[in-house]
Amino acid sequence: MADYEAVQRGPLRLKGSGGALSAGKRKKKKAKDKAQVMEQIVSSKKQEEEKKRGLDKRTPAQVAYEKMQEKRQMERILKKASKTHKQRVEDFNRHLDTLTEHYDIPKVSWTK
Repeated sequence: MADYEAVQRGPLRLKGSGGALSAGKRKKKKAKDKAQVMEQIVSSKKQEEEKKRGLDKRTPAQVAYEKMQEKRQMERILKKASKTHKQRVEDFNRHLDTLTEHYDIPKVSWTK
């Protein structure tokens, strides 16, 4: 039992949590200008763009290919965004009306 005499008795106290003792103390908020933060973000983006330009190991054909891919993707997005859901449903229904009855799903019933 002599081994356990050095054990601290009482509630567990965690580091950093003052509990009731430091209830009156409040942390002061650091005042940072929003303009400063925005400038840092903009400057970091510019630096990243410059690094990309310096590290760009692509051929001119690869660059042109990627530009065309982005352009086509934007065209597809704008085309899909131009129609509402209702218009899409109407177009789909018109398409189904043009199909022959061969494509209809047959009615399955055990009683008839």
